[in-house]
Amino acid sequence: MQKEIQSVLVIGPGTMGRGIANTFIRGGHDVTVLSRNPDKVAPFEGTVRITDTLPDVAPDFLIESIVEDMDVKRALIAQIETKYGGKPILATNTSGLSMEDMVAGMSYPERFIGAHYLQPADALPIVEVIRVAETSDDVVAAVKAALQRNGQNALVLNRPVPGFLLNRLQHAMMHEALAMIEEGVCTAEDVDNCLKNALAPRMCLTGLIEQKDLSGLQVTAATHRNLVPDFHHTNTPVALLQDMVKAGNLGVSSGQGFYDWRGRDVDGYKRAVAKKLDRILAILAED
Repeated sequence: MQKEIQSVLVIGPGTMGRGIANTFIRGGHDVTVLSRNPDKVAPFEGTVRITDTLPDVAPDFLIESIVEDMDVKRALIAQIETKYGGKPILATNTSGLSMEDMVAGMSYPERFIGAHYLQPADALPIVEVIRVAETSDDVVAAVKAALQRNGQNALVLNRPVPGFLLNRLQHAMMHEALAMIEEGVCTAEDVDNCLKNALAPRMCLTGLIEQKDLSGLQVTAATHRNLVPDFHHTNTPVALLQDMVKAGNLGVSSGQGFYDWRGRDVDGYKRAVAKKLDRILAILAED
């Protein structure tokens, strides 16, 4: 029987790792953060140990949020198993690498699980929890309980698929939107206006599937038959986005993307968005 998760080790104190650590601090867990440069890690709001080596005592739960490189992650996993055996639950926060490839060769695959946090990790109430074939039920239950203690719910996927659930849905929508922008059907502003002022407000209350139950599945089925054949069914990304990146138009970091960010207070805009998100989540949490 898996014991309750009390001690947590977060490997990688970048933007995601820091947010993940904050959630476990919020949940009252005993948190340690591992960094190659502990002196450069900014202080946390709460008690956190910062280290540059694996602690001698195995944590109950260990999550890596390091660079998205398979070789690097597999080397870290091997180091962890050599140090701790099968004592800790070992989670990866990967968003795009194959978990099956990651687990291959592990000595304790039943202790392995995916815990994919969304950005910002400490603000959103959902964490994708992904099991591989070998993941034990006890591990899933313990991770779900720890997340709930942190004020977050686990969205459990029974097997890893590319993109998991959130990114798979997001990029399917984006593929269609980019194709329409490229063909001149609409603009990027039109797409965002549609989402911000129509789809997103409704979906945040009734979701995608529940809404179709409410409106009638016979209508949805007929619309689905009519629309799906005309979608942009391709196995390649839309060239528009790929060409923009090749041209150096990277969004905020370069000053130009689909929108012109030059001369704008981007940090102020992000703060304003974060405040609105907090208010929206507070409303959704109401009975």
